[in-house]
Amino acid sequence: MIEYAMHHSDKLANALLEHLEIVMITLIISLLLASILTIASMNSKVLSKILIHGFSVVYSIPSLALFAILIPVTGLGKFTAIIVLVVYNQYLLLRNFISGLNEVEPAILEAAAGMGMSNMQILFKIRLPLSKKTLFTGIRLAVVSTIGIATIAASINAGGLGSILFDGLRTMNVYKIMWGSILAAGLAIGVNALLSKIEQIL
Repeated sequence: MIEYAMHHSDKLANALLEHLEIVMITLIISLLLASILTIASMNSKVLSKILIHGFSVVYSIPSLALFAILIPVTGLGKFTAIIVLVVYNQYLLLRNFISGLNEVEPAILEAAAGMGMSNMQILFKIRLPLSKKTLFTGIRLAVVSTIGIATIAASINAGGLGSILFDGLRTMNVYKIMWGSILAAGLAIGVNALLSKIEQIL
């Protein structure tokens, strides 16, 4: 295994960088979309329940099935993979974002409103600082989930670490299977440990 890694280090490194690229693009788009949806539904319990329930239904759909549904529309590749990953992330992010912002004590919000703060000032100066732990938990779950599902996305030519794993399965190359699995699992475990440590500090 070590010999294979030494001879194919460039291929493994490129796959890892490609995987990280997919994760970063997905996370940025997911956070922007989730923030917009959270602000839009912050004052409407009905809308927040509809959004969370709707995305929970989508989240329950197996990733391969959702990829297959989108392929006729968006084709193979990263674009389709990122769309699916962003949609999956909305359930994890919205559930934690909305829950965290709504857990702030009503008395604190009333006091802030009594001081003349606008809704946006209350959001950024009161709600967000007091709910940062719950918000960060949602981000951590979304990142780890994205790393895992992005591995499966290699089945639709999205690239990343999954391409090594699936190529190994197709050619029955044990070294490719092992390195694809180790790198994908190691990345998820390492990022989760790092984000968990940051969460404890927060």
